[in-house]
Amino acid sequence: MANSQLVTAADVQRMQALAQHVTAVRPDLVNSDATFGELAWNWGKGHRTEGASWPCRLWFSGGDLVAWGWARLPRQVRRSDGSVRDITDAYLSYQVHPGHAGLVDEVIDWYDATAGDIERTVMPSAADEFALGRWAAHGYVTDPAALGDAGSWTQLNERDLDQVEQPVLPDGFRFRTAEEAGPDAAVQAHVDAWAPSTYGAEGYEGVRRTASYRGDLHLLVEAADGTMASSTIMWLDEANRTAEFEPVGTHPGYRRRGLARAMLLHGMRLARAAGATHMTVACLGAAGRPQARELYYGVGFRPFTRDAPLIRTGTGTGG
Repeated sequence: MANSQLVTAADVQRMQALAQHVTAVRPDLVNSDATFGELAWNWGKGHRTEGASWPCRLWFSGGDLVAWGWARLPRQVRRSDGSVRDITDAYLSYQVHPGHAGLVDEVIDWYDATAGDIERTVMPSAADEFALGRWAAHGYVTDPAALGDAGSWTQLNERDLDQVEQPVLPDGFRFRTAEEAGPDAAVQAHVDAWAPSTYGAEGYEGVRRTASYRGDLHLLVEAADGTMASSTIMWLDEANRTAEFEPVGTHPGYRRRGLARAMLLHGMRLARAAGATHMTVACLGAAGRPQARELYYGVGFRPFTRDAPLIRTGTGTGG
């Protein structure tokens, strides 16, 4: 690996600080997997089990982080149902401060050298015209599979928190926080919503230990029988007075009852009380995957930006 190290908790905090800087000046250029909350969530839930396949490279200017790349290399992933998934390609998360845009070429060169002769994917912001041009010059093209009706590209949605309607839960349900419900309930709520999932007690402990996690902003909806039917975590960026839902999920046996809608409204009111004036949430943008998108539109979110999935196969020196 070229000039690489494995991603550490301190690295994630530096990456989050860069996300805050970019959010302040060009929020449309924050890549979908480089947001303040997404960074904490992804590192927290997976670093103990997958971290050995996560090389990264950091670029500094005057002591400040101005660019980073975080590669996910081939690995085996064990899921909650006991199945094992072999991941054979590479994926890159990255972010470059717009004041240092030229560093994207160094990020690309590092990624190509680190991943080697395998299929490589990346999802820069569709608003980052300069970066898209540089990825194209290095041989990356639009990924047609990712852009299909069942594709995996994401869009970022936003709304302000000036007026948030009062949430209404069906009879027999109540709001809880992870602090109140405890770790077992918090883990089970996620696993039930996303099964088969790679999440477990170890992953939750990693999330809980990230510097930006707050148990009072980790929400659940509890059914009368004690099942945690819906859950979400909110990540509060105090510098920009914005908060982010990540993840959001509902037990399949409790969907279409208005639980997630009520939870999101309750969460936004809590975020506002914590100092946020603005809220974001990401979802799949493909035409054939409307469920989450319609939920978020229904509570006032509107699309803000989206990513542009790119792919490259084979080796080469690029442009």
